[in-house]
Amino acid sequence: MHERLIDYISSQVSQPLTSDEIEVLRQYFIPKKLRRHQFFLQEGDVSKAAGFVAKGALKQYSVDENGKENVLALYLENWWAGDRESFMQGTPSPFFIEAVEESTLLVITKDAYPQVLERLRFLPDLLRTLSEKQSLQLLKRVHASHTMTAEQRLAALEKQYPAFLQRFPQHTIASYLGMTKETLSRIRSGSARK
Repeated sequence: MHERLIDYISSQVSQPLTSDEIEVLRQYFIPKKLRRHQFFLQEGDVSKAAGFVAKGALKQYSVDENGKENVLALYLENWWAGDRESFMQGTPSPFFIEAVEESTLLVITKDAYPQVLERLRFLPDLLRTLSEKQSLQLLKRVHASHTMTAEQRLAALEKQYPAFLQRFPQHTIASYLGMTKETLSRIRSGSARK
């Protein structure tokens, strides 16, 4: 299971991992299994862990005053799941992170984070790169929500993340794209007829 994390990090850094660094990853990233619909984080809790998705699928969402679920992020294998602000600042999270499938995460706790940061030379650069990628992705999503039609947003998602459409339920995809599931169904059935 740690091999997926080791392979992922190896693909992101410029120098090969040392045996000591691999041992740090194995020691501090603890496997956590989640059943379908089990929470990794709940609204109002302070995030005490961040997780690398070794297996499975999760969604991050908030719930508005009407009880409507608003999906902000979807995670599959080789993605990092968590609420960075809550984790780093110790603030209550406004989000839920829930397993959509049986999932296994490799989790680093807030308590272990300083030791890992000190012992892994590449971690600051890796975290900076991940933050930049996340910021760019978020900017693209905001831009798409303001400038693209529902059809264009779905087409872009199908092109960039085709696995999302196989792994997440239609209502989750619709919320992620900022549309109703009826609109998504109409678009998909219209595309199927062409």
